[in-house]
This record gives sequence, C-alpha cells and structure tokens, in this order.
Amino acid sequence: MSFLRVLNLMGNSFYNQIPQSIGSLRRLETLYLTNNSISGEIPSNLSSCSKLTIVRMAGNQLTGEIPAFLGFLSNLKVLSFYNNSLRGSIPPSLGNLSSLEELALTYNALDGIIPETLGRLTNLSIFLAAANAISGTLPVAMFNLSNIRHFDIGENKIQGTLYTDLAITMPYIETFSVMRNKISGQIPISITNASNLHILQFNDNRLSGKVPSLEKLDKLSTLQLGEKDLGHGREGDLNFLCTLVNNTKLEFLFISDNNFGGVFPKCVSNFSSTLLRLEIDENKIMGRIPDGIGNLVNLEVLFASDNQLSGPIPFEIGRLQKLNKFFAHINFLSGTIPHSIGNLSGLTKVSLEFNNLQGNIPLSIGKCQSLLGLTVSNNSLNGPIPPQLLGVSSMSIIIDLSSNYLTGELPVAVENLKNLGQL
Repeated sequence: MSFLRVLNLMGNSFYNQIPQSIGSLRRLETLYLTNNSISGEIPSNLSSCSKLTIVRMAGNQLTGEIPAFLGFLSNLKVLSFYNNSLRGSIPPSLGNLSSLEELALTYNALDGIIPETLGRLTNLSIFLAAANAISGTLPVAMFNLSNIRHFDIGENKIQGTLYTDLAITMPYIETFSVMRNKISGQIPISITNASNLHILQFNDNRLSGKVPSLEKLDKLSTLQLGEKDLGHGREGDLNFLCTLVNNTKLEFLFISDNNFGGVFPKCVSNFSSTLLRLEIDENKIMGRIPDGIGNLVNLEVLFASDNQLSGPIPFEIGRLQKLNKFFAHINFLSGTIPHSIGNLSGLTKVSLEFNNLQGNIPLSIGKCQSLLGLTVSNNSLNGPIPPQLLGVSSMSIIIDLSSNYLTGELPVAVENLKNLGQL
C-alpha cells in the first residue's frame, strides 16, 4: 500500500474516523472520500502525504478545525470539504498553496474572517465558502485573483463594500455570489463588463442605488437582486431590464423587495423564451402588465404582487401554458379575470386578492386541474360561484372568495373538495 497513488472511496457508506495510518501512504496523490458518513477530525498524519494534489472529503460528517498543516502540502490543487461540520476559521497557511485551483468550504460552521493570504492564490479558479458564519470584510487581495471563475461567499456575515474594478480584475468570472450577507454600497459599474457571467447573486444585502447596464452579460442565466434597497422609487429605475433583451440564456430573474419604481417596462416581452421565473414583487412598479408577457412561453413562476400595477390582467397570459404560480395580489388591477386562464393546465397557485377586479369568476378556471389554491378576496367580483371551480379535485390548500359581491347558493359540488384546507 505504500506505493498507492490514488485512493477513491467516494459514494459509499464508510463511517467512523479516517485512520491515522493514512499518513503511511507517502506517495498518495489523489484522495477521494466524498459522500460517505465519515466523522471525526481531519487526521494530523495526513501531513505526511506530501505528494497530495487532490483532497476531496465533501459530503461527510467531519468535525474540528481545518488543520493549518494543509497549507504546507505544497502540491495541492484541489481542497474540498464542503457539506461537513467543520468549525473555526480558515487557516491563513492555505495562502501558501501556490498551485491551488479549487477551495470548496461551503456548508460548514466556519467563522472568523477570510484571511488576506488567500489573495496570493493566483491559480485559484474556484472559491466556495457559502453557508458558514464567516464575518469581517472581503480582503481586497481576493479581487486580484485573475483566474477566478466561481466565487461564492453567500449566506455569511460579511460586511463592507464591493471592489470597484470587480470585472476588470476578475475577467473570467462566471459565478459571483455574495447573497445574504451585510454588504453595503452600490453595485460596481464594472460588472457591466463581466461578459462571462452565468450567475450573479447580490440579493439580501444592504446595497442601494442604481443597477448599471447589463447589456454585455449575454450569458447570464440567473440574476438575483432581491431583498435590498436598490432603486429610487421613480421612473428609470428599471432601465437595466431593457439591457437584457439580447440575452438568450436568462432563466431566473429576481428583483423583489426593493425600491424600484416606474412603469413595468414593455421590453420584458422581448426577454428570451428561456425565462422560467420572473419575480418583481414588493416594489413600487406602476402601469400595466404588458400584453407581450405571453411571449415568455416557458415561464413557470410570475410574482408581481405588492406593487402599484393597474389595468387588466392581459388575455395573453393564457399563452403561458407552463405557468405554475401567478401572484399579483395587493395592486390596482382592474377588469375581469380573463377566461384564457383556463389554458393554464399546470397552474397550482393563483393569488389576486386586494385588487379592483370585477365581473364573474371565469368558468374556464375549472380546466385548471392542478390548482391547489385560489385567493381572489377583497375585489369586486360578482355573480355566482361557478361549480366548475369546486369541481377541481386537486384543490387542497385554500379557496378564498371573501369580500366580493358574489351571489347565489353555494354549489353542491363543494362536497367534492374533501382535501381542501380552507374555504
């Protein structure tokens, strides 16, 4: 065994601790222990395996701290400990690993700060330290890692501002996530030049101000800007959306819970048909939902609630045959609920309460045989409750028709809703 160079035990059911005898494998270069049930601490004798280039121990139950001696295994290219229970801080000695290309520490219980020494890892292309309890500010030196492609420090307690020349010093960046931290200031204008970006997550921080043009981000698939104080509550706040119309890969767009104002831009109708989720709720967006929303034929989720939207729900919404959830409550929507809603056979939840909707509940809603919940309370709907609605056997969460002007008897079909939680 002393001549062993590769030890691959990943994806098994091994448990207990890594034996200290692993240190006798002096020629070991690759160690795969990913996805087992291994517990205990990283053994100190691993320091004897000086030829190690790859160490993958993700998906286990490792405890204790990341040992400082790892920073002296000078051949290391990959160090992966994500999804364990490691605690303590990231050892500054890891900054000695000049060949390191991947450092994955996500989903642990790490605290302390990101050491300045990591800024010396000029070959690093993947740095993942999300979902820990890391605090302090981001070392400026980290933004000089010109080979970095995936940078994720989301879900920590990191403060401070973002580096102004972010996209210039990280020209190959594909994933940049600082979501759910305490970062303040503005989104760097230089981000407009990060043409390789696929995932950009700034949500749930303390950022404010204007969102710059995203025109060059034509590979972007996920944009998360929610839960902060972006925008000024006025016209022009949403201009950045129109810079995304040439993007052909956009799938997830989240700008909820901000201070965005102005009219719902019609350019959204020209977004790529790849878009799956559009979440603009909890802002100050005015105007109508564009008729062209029906062009987004793969849309599964549309959240537009708690804004200042007015006018009718467009008939064209019936073209969104993959729509699963439609929330537009707490607005000023008027007119009738379009009967084209019956085309949405995959619809599970509809929330339209606290608007100015009028007319009858459309009979076609009975075609929505996947519907779990419908809330249209606090509108001006009239006429009888259609028995077709009560014939939707999938309805199991809620039907809320309260505070309207509905008339007539409660249909006998209500007896069919044996799984309904609230009526």
